[in-house]
Amino acid sequence: MKQQLGQISLLVKDYDEAINYYTQVLGFELLEDTQLSEAKRWVRVSPSGSSCHLLLAKAANEAQEKQIGMQAGGRVMFFLYTDEFYRDYENYISKGVEFIREPAKEEFGIVSVFKDLYGNLWDLIQPV
Repeated sequence: MKQQLGQISLLVKDYDEAINYYTQVLGFELLEDTQLSEAKRWVRVSPSGSSCHLLLAKAANEAQEKQIGMQAGGRVMFFLYTDEFYRDYENYISKGVEFIREPAKEEFGIVSVFKDLYGNLWDLIQPV
């Protein structure tokens, strides 16, 4: 049996704010932005060439709003692989991305941890 992750739902406060961050700051591609109803859109973004996408899902109620930025309970939720760590690290720093862990060389590659606009934690990794 062959399987793969297609997309991951990520709670956001505002569609346009999230689209701007993921496309203008992180450099992701906007794959789709379809209006489904007056309050709901189907918004997908992805790093260039990635087969897994983020579905940006606007929180629909207070309980969901409380989970924005904490869907992984304060742990790293996303692992963003790059072919050139320091290029992307410096680019993100220049755009105001907050790194909470300095770059380190590990057995598996170069890694650093950053927060997105909602506080979700991401590993930026250049694998060995």
